[in-house]
Amino acid sequence: MISETLAKALSDQVNTEMYSAYLYLNMSACVEAEGLKGCAHWLFIQAKEEMAHAMHIYQYVLDRGAVPAFSAIEQPPSDFAGVKEIFDRVYAHERVITKCINNIATLAMKESDHACYQFIMWYVNEQVDEESTASDMVTKLKFIDGNTGLLLNFDADLGARVYVNPFPTDVKQIL
Repeated sequence: MISETLAKALSDQVNTEMYSAYLYLNMSACVEAEGLKGCAHWLFIQAKEEMAHAMHIYQYVLDRGAVPAFSAIEQPPSDFAGVKEIFDRVYAHERVITKCINNIATLAMKESDHACYQFIMWYVNEQVDEESTASDMVTKLKFIDGNTGLLLNFDADLGARVYVNPFPTDVKQIL
């Protein structure tokens, strides 16, 4: 059985992952409205990935004998000044998520919950990739700096992303 403290931290993380999905879905709609279908596609897949994370953590809490408890999901912002600002916010958001995940890992270590620590380490490693990818996009958008042709190439590149369920062996194939 998992401690109440860890169950709460993981439940909070489910909420955070759901917010992330909601944020990225909103961002996807905003860039879709600008005609950047590739960027919209990438953000939509990112939203699906965040939902998969939420369901994975949710199931883990249940598997450890606790009942997840959730709070309301905050409304995401929708006042973006364009695609560059959106990806700046993606990068900033992923850095916040990294802190949340690291806090859970630290808590699991403090409680000597080796199973939870092992579980959350997948997310610690995932966040390295998430931050790196977001940082790369921010850098590319700095180079693009208003060049429509380069922006269209960037958009096309992001449109090629394919969703891969990060947890293909899960019993519950929710997504």
